[in-house]
Amino acid sequence: MPPRGLVRAFVAQWWTAGVLLLVWSVQTAQTALAAGRGHNPQVAVLGLVEAAAAVLFLIPRTVRLGAAALVLTLGVGLVAHALQGEFRGDLLFYGAAVLFVAVHGPVPLSWSRSRRPNDGSEATLLSPCNGRSSPWDAGR
Repeated sequence: MPPRGLVRAFVAQWWTAGVLLLVWSVQTAQTALAAGRGHNPQVAVLGLVEAAAAVLFLIPRTVRLGAAALVLTLGVGLVAHALQGEFRGDLLFYGAAVLFVAVHGPVPLSWSRSRRPNDGSEATLLSPCNGRSSPWDAGR
């Protein structure tokens, strides 16, 4: 088990990225819908799809599915802005944060509450996703 502080920092980063992407996606969809015919309807659809992906991203069992959908929607947004001559580095940054969480996968809740130090004596813990060993177990 990695140090508790590292696990808590990872969970904070995961939830911060997920919640902010959810809030901002809903705001994007609301703004696009409020603009009516003067705005592109695809922006509202993209915002709603991104919001649904953010919800999936926040659920441990569907974190990787949500991450894949978020990376896709953020990529579409990045390309759409680039075609208008705008560089949205923030979308690139959000995508990197989402990829980081997706690569590591969810962590068991017990890891953030455990008070036992890792002396290497306990069995390797498995990630709840696909029964594969978690990257958190690397280096054991």
